[in-house]
Amino acid sequence: MINIDKHTAMANAIRFLSIDAIQKANSGHPGLPMGAADVATVLFSKFMKFDPKTPDWSDRDRFVLSAGHGSMLLYSLLYLLGYEDIDLNQIKKFRKLGSKTAGHPEYGHAAGIETTTGPLGQGIANAVGMAIAERKLSEEFGSDVVDHRTYCLVGDGCLMEGISQESITLAGHLKLNKLIVLWDDNQISIDGPVSISDSTDQIARFDSCNWKTISIDGHDPDEIASALEEAGTSDKPVLIACRTVIGFGSPNKSGTAAAHGAPLGDEEVALTRKALGWDEKPFVVPSEVLDDWRIIGLRSSQKRKEWEKRFCTMDAEIKGEFQRRMRGDLPSALEPAIAEFKRSIAEQQPKKATRQSSQMALEVINEIVPETLGGSADLTGSNNTKTSQTEAITPEDFSGRYLHWGIREHAMAAAMNGIALHGGLIPYSGGFLIFSDYCRTSIRLAALMGIRSIHVLTHDSIGLGEDGPTHQPVEHLASLRAIPNLLVMRPADTMETAECWQLALESQFAPTAIALSRQALPAVRTQYDEENRCAYGAYELSPASDNAKVSLFASGSEIEIALDTQKLLEEQGFPARVISVPCFELFEAQSNKYQTNIIGSATLNIAIEAGIRQGWDRFISNDGIFIGMNSFGGSAPAEQLYKHFGITAEATFKAALKKLS
Repeated sequence: MINIDKHTAMANAIRFLSIDAIQKANSGHPGLPMGAADVATVLFSKFMKFDPKTPDWSDRDRFVLSAGHGSMLLYSLLYLLGYEDIDLNQIKKFRKLGSKTAGHPEYGHAAGIETTTGPLGQGIANAVGMAIAERKLSEEFGSDVVDHRTYCLVGDGCLMEGISQESITLAGHLKLNKLIVLWDDNQISIDGPVSISDSTDQIARFDSCNWKTISIDGHDPDEIASALEEAGTSDKPVLIACRTVIGFGSPNKSGTAAAHGAPLGDEEVALTRKALGWDEKPFVVPSEVLDDWRIIGLRSSQKRKEWEKRFCTMDAEIKGEFQRRMRGDLPSALEPAIAEFKRSIAEQQPKKATRQSSQMALEVINEIVPETLGGSADLTGSNNTKTSQTEAITPEDFSGRYLHWGIREHAMAAAMNGIALHGGLIPYSGGFLIFSDYCRTSIRLAALMGIRSIHVLTHDSIGLGEDGPTHQPVEHLASLRAIPNLLVMRPADTMETAECWQLALESQFAPTAIALSRQALPAVRTQYDEENRCAYGAYELSPASDNAKVSLFASGSEIEIALDTQKLLEEQGFPARVISVPCFELFEAQSNKYQTNIIGSATLNIAIEAGIRQGWDRFISNDGIFIGMNSFGGSAPAEQLYKHFGITAEATFKAALKKLS
């Protein structure tokens, strides 16, 4: 039996730190921290395995606050437990510029924040990814090294979002029994009672998806503890439905939408203090209550020390490999392997679709880099993401290195974030570029967090042909390039594809999208170069015969068109150069001098890409010529479509002559 007085005081410490911080900021969501405080108190005091003094301990339990608007619940916990990054000053600076206590939890701001949440449903998908990573690494390194749980607190909104359905069906299929989801079942959303917009039987829903479900009173600490104990013995993922009262303790706002997304107000705060018997001034936690919390913060240090003793007895080579992978370092053998691969490309000069070139690169990479974890959204044969080293993961066997994500692009991208955040694995996945729209929120969050996930996005233009405009990306390259800290790469041949893969793997603090062609492309880089030329973002692929009158900028499949245009211009006495532009973002990282030299001083600049113009004026300015798309595509063979939309060497040549005359 839990000591109810002690528990209540500890839970109220969460409530009033949250209330006071939100009141001081005059902004925030008090309802969830007030309602979920009992659940959080039992979870962290009785079940969670963590160490505030060593917050990055690899075998800690993960806690994901999917309902990120309730961020003060997490910040209050981190302060009370003794995490150094969140002191009382940070609590008082909630939602202030430069504070670690942002409006929604942001990964990297403070230890103990496992992921960035706020867009509802993202957290539960992240948690699925973390649980996948835990089971995969436990299979590989053993339960003495990797044996922890992933807890995720979700709200009604998280479960309404479509991404939650993708996530829970996948978790149930994979039997991720170390994933425990706590549903803050308060029956309230911003607009009012959940019943005005939803009538889903969530218990039946999770049951049908192969989850174990438990329903409890979320304000009864003994029921909470009993449910968590039971969840720990399940052979399935577990949903604990915690019936709570939003804004618990507020005399006039509890149980209503008024407690959801706005401060309680000074008068209601005073009434809530009186109702809950909390006599302390704002931001004051009684010393005996704070001591109780800090003791809990020290409890897991013994478990960490026991883990470290076991870890120290491991084989030195295995131990070193685990440490390397958790640091995120790449194997030293990768660089020479890529160099040898590039030599073979220069000799063979293959004419391949870049999706096939990507698979060739992955054959080399997956042999050297054991932490890559591949997959596809039911498009394995089209994306070419599976190699000879990557057997499929199944519910019974996690020794493989390939995930069949099914038609779940959104959950796939978000779970990849969870895998990357967990550490020890480098996730990459396959999908069509057109369906990056389904992944966009998750890709954006990966960029915001600065984590390494790699998206293989094939069928990257009208060049995919007969599937037509529903499948032909037009605005997608520009749309992805608009996301800060996302590397968008579009290689032109096998050599560039190999270099782009190397850069993606080396990009530890930014995700990568690699756009690849369906159609075969000729080798345009025919000489071996030890240097990774794609690392410059843009480089001169083919110089002019004399001082250039025309500079031709292009990416991917349109490099071939640029080279053919160059020949036509040179034949007419117009010296022209071709600049390959595989990655805008890497080009912007170069020195001003390098950028100026690459853009050059030609009379006319032309950009060629089978997408929209947006972004290319950086290279060609407003008065340059853009050869590309300004409409949706069509259903026909690729050759006909390129001619129909005027994306040919002949059309580019004519446009140049008209401008030069």
